[in-house]
Amino acid sequence: MADTKREIERKYEAGAGGLPDLTGVPGVAAVRDEGLVELDATYYDTADERLAAASLTLRRRTGGSDAGWHLKFPVAPGVRDEIRAPLSDTVPDEIAALVRARVRGAALVPVVRLVSARDVSHLVGADGALLAEASVDEVTAERLNRDGGTARWTEIEVELADDGDPAFLDEVEKRLREAGVRPSKSPSKVARAMEETGGPGPRRGGRAAPVTAGDHVLAYVREQRDMILTCDPAVRRDIPDSVHRMRVATRRMRSAFRTFGAVLDRAVTGPAAAELKWLAGELGLDRDQEVLAERLTDALDGLPSDLVLGPVHERLTTWAGVRHHSTRGHLVAVLDSARYLALLDTLDALLAAPPLRPKAARKPDRVLARAVRRDLGKVSRLVTGALDLPPGQDRDLALHEARKKAKRARYGAEATVPALGTPARDLAKSMKSLTSLLGDHQDSVMGRRTLRELSAVAHAAGESAFTYGLLYGREERRAADSEAELPGMWREIASGTPVRAYGGVPGAR
Repeated sequence: MADTKREIERKYEAGAGGLPDLTGVPGVAAVRDEGLVELDATYYDTADERLAAASLTLRRRTGGSDAGWHLKFPVAPGVRDEIRAPLSDTVPDEIAALVRARVRGAALVPVVRLVSARDVSHLVGADGALLAEASVDEVTAERLNRDGGTARWTEIEVELADDGDPAFLDEVEKRLREAGVRPSKSPSKVARAMEETGGPGPRRGGRAAPVTAGDHVLAYVREQRDMILTCDPAVRRDIPDSVHRMRVATRRMRSAFRTFGAVLDRAVTGPAAAELKWLAGELGLDRDQEVLAERLTDALDGLPSDLVLGPVHERLTTWAGVRHHSTRGHLVAVLDSARYLALLDTLDALLAAPPLRPKAARKPDRVLARAVRRDLGKVSRLVTGALDLPPGQDRDLALHEARKKAKRARYGAEATVPALGTPARDLAKSMKSLTSLLGDHQDSVMGRRTLRELSAVAHAAGESAFTYGLLYGREERRAADSEAELPGMWREIASGTPVRAYGGVPGAR
């Protein structure tokens, strides 16, 4: 089974003197020599080095206390999550799954071998607790692809102990700098090895600043594609909020295809948009359940104990847990499916050869603003049309449609921020407020549906349905409050400065 370790470390160029004396670092009572360790690591990647391009590292290492397979995900500068699995001859299935979205059908092959002689020292406090591990590594690197090549260097590595205070590394670095030691220019050993052993390596770095309308839309689409790829392993690991972030990325990209049809040909993006809708729906099975369970639990926890009649907490917890377990297994199967991997291939191909229409070559301000203005007109018609309906199911459905169009307008405004600046940013905030209000209304609709189902089950079991009815009434009140607030909010948005900057709302009243 794989496990996870948060790795916080810093690397430095080692001088001729090796590791400076660190006994003067605040908090360090002693520096203990732990001896020499021989480490032999082979790094794996695709032939075109997709993992390296995404700053991911996969290695099989022998020697030391943590021999095995290690997959590292960047979290922040100097911070990585390391997924570990026991030593085996081939990449473990649980590790391979975490890079599947990057690798897809390509083989993982050896690309670099690093042999390190590690002289280890432990920095310990007055109570004998480990504060950090400092080592001097003599590294020999051998390139196993791209015509080979070798390199040698010596570096100092300082890794914070588990649950340690990152500020301690600042104190260590201060002492190292005083001794003339400077931070390494490479973020990792394998990155340095690939730089120094020859071959062009994977393409990294930024892209040219967007200029045309097409540049801006493609930059936004690419950002969402990258977010999907980043979230994939987090979703598989059940990292909090990862499903939500991945689902939002699919929706943003799909919205961009629809909003900016004057820039990207919908005849080409349409099939991808349909598949993105499918993926968002699959992700929503888990996310919608998560949000609804949290909403109902919070409402139940807010009731006085004498109003909670029967095993309501237990029923709600069981309902949420069973649904989450079933959707988790389904979602992982979706991410392993040929359909999902084909969608990723489609998005890559679309970005590599974008279906640009003539207006894509124009300046972004008018083209992008006009597209967002059309979305605002759709929101206006749906909001005013919903408010003309009497309270009930038809109005609920109409408000739900208005919410979806408001989200599209929000995402469209977000996409235009680099081109249009403050008006776009302010419009996105306004649309976020609107979708939040409409979202609360829709959550109330779904909450009442669930409460009806739970109360029926409770009643059939001979339990009191009083508490479910109480919560149902409160959800009705929340929905009514949202509906009462909506007209004033929409009038304020429609007449506001950000909307006027886009030319106003077509058909607003």
